[in-house]
Amino acid sequence: MKPSATTASVQYARRRRGHSCERRVRQCLALAVMMVVFLRIPALQSQQPKVSEYQVKATYLYNFGRFVQWPTTDSVAKGGSFPICVIGQDPFGPDLDAILTGENIDGKAVVAKRVSKPQDAVSCRILYISSSEESRLKEVLVALDKAEVLTVSDMPDFSRRGGMIQFVLKEGRVRFEINLASAEAARLIVSADLLKVASNVRKDGPFGD
Repeated sequence: MKPSATTASVQYARRRRGHSCERRVRQCLALAVMMVVFLRIPALQSQQPKVSEYQVKATYLYNFGRFVQWPTTDSVAKGGSFPICVIGQDPFGPDLDAILTGENIDGKAVVAKRVSKPQDAVSCRILYISSSEESRLKEVLVALDKAEVLTVSDMPDFSRRGGMIQFVLKEGRVRFEINLASAEAARLIVSADLLKVASNVRKDGPFGD
């Protein structure tokens, strides 16, 4: 026997409510994961034996990848891995490789790479720009102008000079600022949840003073 129109409508409404509940649960779980991830990092910094500053920053680099969305049309998105790169003098040493080993983002294996030329960084998802590159920062950013690469550094005024995420130390803890305009210019979508835990969000244009 076919269900009546009324019964079918009730069943449809229940399915709609079920899907809506599932979406809310997923959203709540995503928010909960984000809070656990970013609240754990300050706790990590207070552990004994003392965790190094760059172990904390390496952990942040991985987690940034979980809360930023890249265009699905870019060539890197179609690749088989999720490269997190370092250009310039590497302050992480083996810590970055150790933290990324076995991790996945969007079903892709996260890999650490070191690049020497800005042009090589266009194949990266996240690029950490070492302080050793401060004198050629503009050259690096210009080379990435049309690339969908999240740029991160701890050099002074990085976010003001067009970088996307700048590490800062506040009360002895590693925090970060975000230049939202620079990220949006690269067609990257920064999660609202990530913006909430940033110590500052700038909206200057790329290469703004």
